[in-house]
Amino acid sequence: MNSKTKTTARNEKARPKLVPKLRFPEFRGAEGWDSDELGKVADFVNEKVPLERIPLENYISTENILPDFGGVALASKLPTTGSVTRFRNNDTLVSNIRPYLKKVWVADKEGGASNDVIVIRAKPLLLAQYLSCLLKNDAFIDYVMTGAKGVKMPRGDIASMKAYPSHYPTKSEQQKIAECLSSVDELIAAQARKVDALKTHKKGLMQQLFPREGETQPRLRFPEFRKAGAWEVKRVDEQGSVLAGKALAVGAPGRQRPYLRTKNVLDGAIDLSDVLTMPMTDAEFTRFEILDGDVLLNEGQSLELVGRASIYHGEYGQRCAMQNALLRFRAFPSTNAEFAAQYFRKCQKDGTFANVATKTTSVAHLGSSRFSALELAWPTPDEQQRIATCLSSLDALITAETQKHEALKTHKKGLMQQFFPTVES
Repeated sequence: MNSKTKTTARNEKARPKLVPKLRFPEFRGAEGWDSDELGKVADFVNEKVPLERIPLENYISTENILPDFGGVALASKLPTTGSVTRFRNNDTLVSNIRPYLKKVWVADKEGGASNDVIVIRAKPLLLAQYLSCLLKNDAFIDYVMTGAKGVKMPRGDIASMKAYPSHYPTKSEQQKIAECLSSVDELIAAQARKVDALKTHKKGLMQQLFPREGETQPRLRFPEFRKAGAWEVKRVDEQGSVLAGKALAVGAPGRQRPYLRTKNVLDGAIDLSDVLTMPMTDAEFTRFEILDGDVLLNEGQSLELVGRASIYHGEYGQRCAMQNALLRFRAFPSTNAEFAAQYFRKCQKDGTFANVATKTTSVAHLGSSRFSALELAWPTPDEQQRIATCLSSLDALITAETQKHEALKTHKKGLMQQFFPTVES
């Protein structure tokens, strides 16, 4: 043995084995884990098959792998020509476009993957289920992003992926970890289905609680209003005041004031995690300030999102103005603001706003004048209140179940941080 070989052997012997922070009781006294580059414990599959041998339901591309480790959807279509990478049951598929989207799926069938999907298969040292745990992991995604190339559409570097430090215990401990995380995944998936079912239920309910285009009565009414007659057609500005936001300039006079942008107005929620400030005078801030109960709409956005609306509640605890890409609807006393917010959300989803918006190459503009002049059928204040209460209660339930879903994902993330050792540990 030469001196270099002896030195390497001594270093390997001196290097402490990796031990995770959390182990199942039967493995707490076991030896530490081994570590190898991913390319040494897993194959990066490159077996090509003709596209005509792959049915639509067995085709996987970057478009139909769902983000955030969410599984897959049915592909909308097959490519017209070419070949695909063959994958097998229990292979792990990783979308290599914008890796930060966490599009990673464990195959439950055989099929073909597009060229932008990497197929990774466990070698004998790893169980396939354990490999999937290594790859459906924020630590792996973060590592891939450090080597990604490109700005607008970053792609992971395969050579870098193959060098990913992969830690693994005995197969019996791998099995235990995989079973535990799989059971958590099943809970997460079940909770996601529950949230989706509630959202679908609300969508169907809204289609019946509001009149269809050209009609003045909904298909579904609460018992006390079934004989109340048709809803009255009125312009939006007959139900509340409409104001477009302020165009902001960096060098304008006045002190710095917080303001909301289109990215802050979500579908039924206001996101205050990223609020900017711009100079405004006191008079300007007073004019463009958002008050409790104001409904905000995105004036300019993509065609399918233009008019996205949410109601602002004072409990957010922050006084804000709005920029010119937003519209503010302030309900008159005879109008229920929550009903108006729900109505506008329905108009955004069914294309009512898109139909009246002006269109450019990439952005649709609703415009304060077009929004103000839009004629909609409105019920009495009492029926508005009844509908608003129903839909708001459903929104609260969706929010609560969504929070449970997020809590489960956070729990899994915490488990993975403790189940898998780091070099420092």
